[in-house]
Amino acid sequence: MSNPSESGHDRSEPGLSDALVSERRHLINLGYRLLGSLSEAEDAVQETYTRWYAMSRERQEAIESPGAWLTTVATRICLDQLGSARVRRESYVGAWIPEPLPDRTEWHGGPAGGSSSEPADPADRVTLDESVSMAFLVVLEAMTPAERVAFILHDVFRYPFAEVAEIVGRTPAACRQLASSARRRIRAERAPAAATGEQAALVRNFKEAWEAKDIVALVDLLDPDATMVADGGGLVGTVLRPVEGSERIAEYLIHIAAKAPGLTLLERTVNGRPGLVAQHSGVTVTVAAFELTGRRVTRIWAVRNPEKLRPWTRGLDLRDA
Repeated sequence: MSNPSESGHDRSEPGLSDALVSERRHLINLGYRLLGSLSEAEDAVQETYTRWYAMSRERQEAIESPGAWLTTVATRICLDQLGSARVRRESYVGAWIPEPLPDRTEWHGGPAGGSSSEPADPADRVTLDESVSMAFLVVLEAMTPAERVAFILHDVFRYPFAEVAEIVGRTPAACRQLASSARRRIRAERAPAAATGEQAALVRNFKEAWEAKDIVALVDLLDPDATMVADGGGLVGTVLRPVEGSERIAEYLIHIAAKAPGLTLLERTVNGRPGLVAQHSGVTVTVAAFELTGRRVTRIWAVRNPEKLRPWTRGLDLRDA
């Protein structure tokens, strides 16, 4: 993870200095991890820049480090949003799952801002590493807002606790304790992942068994205590409670396949891991992320809420976010 000041420059946006452009990308990286939603991260970043440009030139010039100012403001906006999000999610219909993130090369229409032959600039997208895996983001959702912010700033973005304290308005010792508590949550929930080379093969086998409506094969690929959670947000039909157990999950998937003839399953990268995208008549209707342990599927997160599938249904360039 590069330091904000080390991010690549982009001269394509008139009116913004190179430094501010590079900070924009860093802020979206940060905001997505803090909020679990690319759209909410974009809103937080937009509000941050709105506040910057609302200041007089004299006030802007008096700020020694614009990048540090932007990070502080964006983080505080996200911290406020995390608090209000908890209240909103109490009335959310069914389970709330973080917004799934496609690989930049798989955005609808190909890589944003260039041809498919262009190398992807890591600064142009949310970096697809462990800190954006669906399993990781789900654990983050169980943290308090303060834990999440302290942990992400220090453990993921490598800010020293002295800087974290200035950003969140707590003492360095308090921030250290918050990050330590968050770290324990991560360790408690982390399962031994399948070997990298096996993950894509396992998801492919799962896809083929689902397409063939082979319930025996599906059960064999699922851990006996596997769990599937779906997020429709009350906007589309889906199961409202977790489906538990390999047989029940397999039966549910076969039922879905029978109800939706013409459903096309595609192997895609979801939050940096092998996943599946379900399309109907060319429209993405479900994005599924997996947790794979050994040679079995232990968790499935199926996002069907169309508002969360925006990056999968139209081109998106973080530089224009």
